[in-house]
Amino acid sequence: MPNRPLKPCNKIGCTNLTRDRYCEQHKHLAEQRQRTRRNDKEYDKHKRNQQARAFYHSREWERTRLAVLARDNYLCQHCLKEKKITRAVIVDHVVPLLVDWSKRLDMDNLQSLCQSCHNRKTAEDKRRYG
Repeated sequence: MPNRPLKPCNKIGCTNLTRDRYCEQHKHLAEQRQRTRRNDKEYDKHKRNQQARAFYHSREWERTRLAVLARDNYLCQHCLKEKKITRAVIVDHVVPLLVDWSKRLDMDNLQSLCQSCHNRKTAEDKRRYG
């Protein structure tokens, strides 16, 4: 079987060549990514509120999510307040979904956040709402 051609490692900034997605130095990133996906899938299937799970997989949420990201120019709204430019990857409910279900598609209750701001806000919500 012929060898696959060498290509740059998928790690941003790495110039090592590899036949796989990541070079030996960054191979752990692929494993970590796989583990995270598996854990997320298990959480979604067994622990997440099933009504919320169905909502987050709905067409209306996907449309609303894309509209919010476009409205916010795909920029993290918390970072913008700090005068930092960061790409938003998550649309977050200001008042959490499980606290007020009626606001689930309310554009005024939705904000675009980067991963780290979303993590901080989620931790804050857990302290506030339990």
